[in-house]
Amino acid sequence: MPTAVKSTSARKRVSFTLHAPDAQSVSLAGDFNGWDPTDKPMKRDASGLWKATLTLPVGEYQYRFVVDGDWADDPLCDRRSPNEFGTLNCVRVVS
Repeated sequence: MPTAVKSTSARKRVSFTLHAPDAQSVSLAGDFNGWDPTDKPMKRDASGLWKATLTLPVGEYQYRFVVDGDWADDPLCDRRSPNEFGTLNCVRVVS
């Protein structure tokens, strides 16, 4: 997977959300955590919205959700990049 393009100075809090009311578990994986599907578990609220907040250096990051063990897209993502598995990663720019 590509590595994140980032600055070594400024850091920003970034929230990721996914509405998945029927999911048992959701986690966040990306180039910011070595694509580890267990490293960033997300928390679910009563409405079924899963959320994780990270503090990341300014830069560009690729990510995907892992829903009940399956890789999933972020439906709110407006920028994507092809990956080596023939699918698309979501891209988040932190500025």
